[in-house]
Amino acid sequence: MRQSKLFTKTSKESPSDEVSRNAQLLIRAGYIHKEMAGVYSLLPLGIMVLNNIKRVINEEMISVGSLEIIMSSLQKKENWELTDRWSDKNVDVWFKSKLKNDTEIGFGWSHEEPITLMMKNHINSYRDLPVYVHQFQNKFRNETRAKSGIMRCREFIMKDMYSYTIDEDAHMKFYNETIDAYMRVYQRLGLGDITYVTSASGGVFTDKFSHEFQTICEAGEDNIYIHKYKKGKDKLAINEEVYNAETLAKLGAVESDFEMVRAAEVGNIFTFGNDKCEQLGLYYTEADGSKRPVYLGSYGIGVTRLIGTLVEALSDDKGIVWPQSVAPYQVHIVTLGKSVNEESYKLSEYLYIALNKAGVDVLWDDREGIMTGEKFADADLLGMPMRVTVSAKSIEAGGVELKSRADGHMEIVKVEQFLKSYTEECR
Repeated sequence: MRQSKLFTKTSKESPSDEVSRNAQLLIRAGYIHKEMAGVYSLLPLGIMVLNNIKRVINEEMISVGSLEIIMSSLQKKENWELTDRWSDKNVDVWFKSKLKNDTEIGFGWSHEEPITLMMKNHINSYRDLPVYVHQFQNKFRNETRAKSGIMRCREFIMKDMYSYTIDEDAHMKFYNETIDAYMRVYQRLGLGDITYVTSASGGVFTDKFSHEFQTICEAGEDNIYIHKYKKGKDKLAINEEVYNAETLAKLGAVESDFEMVRAAEVGNIFTFGNDKCEQLGLYYTEADGSKRPVYLGSYGIGVTRLIGTLVEALSDDKGIVWPQSVAPYQVHIVTLGKSVNEESYKLSEYLYIALNKAGVDVLWDDREGIMTGEKFADADLLGMPMRVTVSAKSIEAGGVELKSRADGHMEIVKVEQFLKSYTEECR
């Protein structure tokens, strides 16, 4: 992509009513557009980040046996009345409306009910189980406040997955496999070292047990207690709501082992058990002819929330810092020079074409009339992993200047050396 062709532009200012750092940076960099409080549109660069995150999540969900579907966002009132979750008293985040024929409908905040009712067409026998499905879809929640940018929206994109199994043992096997898959997702997205799985209550979803995935982040809305001495695969954290003497005793730990940190919830998984399938009439027939309710689990990841969390957790005072797995482009070529006839422009074009042919995603700042400092500031704000500066100075020094966005390391390397090493690294 030539930067001169992007219709989005960087800005030094964000909307005056935007208080969250993640949204401020994403708006200034041209990744998102604010429609209203808690509602944001994704622009081309934002779509690329979203798709990269979805790709990672989708691969890991497929790895545990789930198949992708997509359900309607419009919800029938009758479906949710069966479980008493149409009531605003029980679920206070509904957006509701009416069709022209006065039929009441809701805009999906979750999908356990409609997907379970759909499964009645596909699950009849024990031979039909297990079934695992997931979707990426816009969800709508009428939040009382929306001051955390895209980390808490009234409309957002979510990955929700559902498991249908014969009993608790089969469910727990998949449940634990999903915990591992979720942690692989966060590791691949660059958040693995600061993301913890914690126990929690089910809230409006279920009174059964659940787990949350919490990423250490000052802008988060939760408090968790992390074990100061357990690291790597043994790391341990406890959600504030279950942090008590009884929990510590079960873990064989003491209060002094833990410290409280702020964290953002980036995923959650729930066990519904048999109850919801009984309410909705989803049964399977055993080999002996008896009927039993299917066992249900639900597994969510807020995809757009992850974008905000990545920005909050990894950005610096200059702008966004994308991990390679998430970045819209792996390489940001910055050409310094006033004319397309200059050697720096011609070399930049050569690199741009060569990298594209090798399958490397490249953004080329080919803009004319932009000062050097502004180009560098824009590159830092946009946050691509590698900046490649091409200038008369770099050419005189023997090649191009590479700068890592993550650690700031800079070096001059020969052109062919850069192309060889970087194209091989990105394959």
